[in-house]
Amino acid sequence: MATTTRQATIPITEVEHAAFCKPEDELPAKSLAEEFAVNIRWQKIPNEYLHYSAQELDQRINSARQKLGSTVTILGHHYQREEIIKYADFQGDSFLLSKQAAERPEADFIVFCGVHFMAETAGILCAPHQKVILPNITAGCSMADMAPMDDVEDSWEDLQEVLGDHGGILPVTYMNSIAGIKALCGRTGGAVCTSSNAAAVLEWAFQSAERVLFLPDQHLGRNTGIKLGIDPEQMVVWNPFKRLGGNTVEQLRSSKLVLWQGHCAVHTRFTVKQIQAARERFPEVTVLVHPECTRETVEAADMNGSTELIRKTINEAPAGSQWAVGTEISLVNRLALNNPDKTVFCLDPVSCPCSTMYRIHPAYLLWVLDGLLQGQVINQITVPEDIRRDSLIALERMLSLQ
Repeated sequence: MATTTRQATIPITEVEHAAFCKPEDELPAKSLAEEFAVNIRWQKIPNEYLHYSAQELDQRINSARQKLGSTVTILGHHYQREEIIKYADFQGDSFLLSKQAAERPEADFIVFCGVHFMAETAGILCAPHQKVILPNITAGCSMADMAPMDDVEDSWEDLQEVLGDHGGILPVTYMNSIAGIKALCGRTGGAVCTSSNAAAVLEWAFQSAERVLFLPDQHLGRNTGIKLGIDPEQMVVWNPFKRLGGNTVEQLRSSKLVLWQGHCAVHTRFTVKQIQAARERFPEVTVLVHPECTRETVEAADMNGSTELIRKTINEAPAGSQWAVGTEISLVNRLALNNPDKTVFCLDPVSCPCSTMYRIHPAYLLWVLDGLLQGQVINQITVPEDIRRDSLIALERMLSLQ
């Protein structure tokens, strides 16, 4: 059992999150050279790609795609900037996109315009002959980075030692996690969940154990637990930098949910004050937020749900309706653009795109497509076979519940 307290560290992806924040909704297209002026980590790229204008990039990307034909499928996550989404064969959330890629066996190359854990999931689900590419290798995820494998394995050992003879504990990991954690869930009887089916997966898990370790987003875990009627007093937060996660043995044994101390840098920006300001501005507004927001924000909102639920709800809403949305700004802007007969705006008055998603600049997309034309696979994301096998078990358990 771990007996020491370590110095807390903050993932660099979390530190960099506010890099692209702007006090207005517009996120104008820029050359990659201009983007490089933002002081974050960028993957090095040949100089020729730095100064292409938006028009030049558009022409070159379309030309490369035409030459590559059906051998390449481009996936675009909902949080991608508009100048990337327009090239996507499919757009959606991470799991939906991975499934769609797996259903396209004629595509030898899957270019995933998202972040690292998403490309890993595609690699787990795709056929052996398919190669998954992440255009910018520095496109990670601050939430996933808050649960490194060594910390999770140490914590799981501690929890097993404390709870093994007291009703046990089962791990459930959110899709937004590294493949190693998905594999741990597969090996130990646990499962993966999405924001859409977290409640169903937790209900399933409680049939086998008295407790669940929920990784890596404490807020989705807490909000889902409350939805299921679990007393917040029976939820504890596991801080990996403290002995027993900062809890006593008694607290762990009386718990129902052990929540990993992780969060989404995008969704924790939304606050109750922002909701109050939106209602003052638009008395008839409906506030719709993602369940990765804090408990207070979710409870103050009118509705909460997954990215797909947010899209479906607003797209199907009646003309003239008003929506204040608590999720990533690129998606909110797209919803507003696609629903001109409605008022759709972001709760946060400062536009803060997901800084890691935003690193998928069209120049990086062109770079990896040019590489394929030259017979070179740039930034291939691979998952070791044992990790892929155990992760697939956890994913299949989730799918069996739908």
